[in-house]
Amino acid sequence: MKKLLIAAIVLFTAPSLLAQTPGKQRLTLTTTAFDDGGIIPDRYTMAAPNAKTAGATSPKLTWDFVPDGTQSFTLIVHDPDTSIDKSNEQVLHWMVFNIPGTARELAEGVPANATLPNGSIQAMNRAKKVGYLGMGAAAVGPNHHYTFELYALDTRLPLGPDATQADVEKAMEGHILMKGVLVGRFHLPN
Repeated sequence: MKKLLIAAIVLFTAPSLLAQTPGKQRLTLTTTAFDDGGIIPDRYTMAAPNAKTAGATSPKLTWDFVPDGTQSFTLIVHDPDTSIDKSNEQVLHWMVFNIPGTARELAEGVPANATLPNGSIQAMNRAKKVGYLGMGAAAVGPNHHYTFELYALDTRLPLGPDATQADVEKAMEGHILMKGVLVGRFHLPN
């Protein structure tokens, strides 16, 4: 009886396992600026010349293997190696949402405008400024891991540039088709 039960379970679950093909492509986020898991060059950080006055340059990001039905993308860049005010809040370096579903890249040096020509919206970063905030982990200690998360959504978000990360994450809930992640490491030079 046990062998018959096991055979029935295998027979009924095998088709669902086959449907989850391990070779299926996933949303992939990349950059030519650094390797996934690699060191972020100074140009994109607070170590860049004039970064404190003019700001750091955002790296070019590209993505592929976009799922069907994607209406928009949201990009959230944060530092998970920090804890602000004894909470689980992390340093938000960049948040762009309502990137058109047809887009496959963000160019290097995205201007610090709340609304971009393609309709994308940039919200305020941890420094209370719109746009990209360069990485700036202290020279003392290990590299921080800066996480670039790209979400493919089945909708556009009904939010404006004053949206917080919590607002964006709440609005995305139930609309995420797929997620791609890229990680870079950095700390300021000694």
